[in-house]
Amino acid sequence: MRIAVVGVCASGKTTLVAGLRAAGYDAYNVAQEHSCIHDFWNKHHPDLLVMIDATLAAILKRRKVYWGEERLVAQHRRLADARAHADLFLQTDALDANHVLASVIEFIKARKD
Repeated sequence: MRIAVVGVCASGKTTLVAGLRAAGYDAYNVAQEHSCIHDFWNKHHPDLLVMIDATLAAILKRRKVYWGEERLVAQHRRLADARAHADLFLQTDALDANHVLASVIEFIKARKD
């Protein structure tokens, strides 16, 4: 199963993909938030599309960024098609990396049953 992960900058995509790969899943990060291509997320025809999100307040707690709310709005606009097609959407503000990973793995396992 190929798992594509999309989300705004600093939402936890890289960490989630690393965790999924360590757990034996074929996961990859899609830089859809930087792409103006409407369905860039679908380039490699994933079996599962996971979108994770974060507010600017949560992003600023995770790392220093040199952009503000207007850029986040632009990223959400670029991610609108991915969100509409996402099999799983997670708001990561109140979740640590382990909880995000566990939630995604639980979702994958439930889909297999």
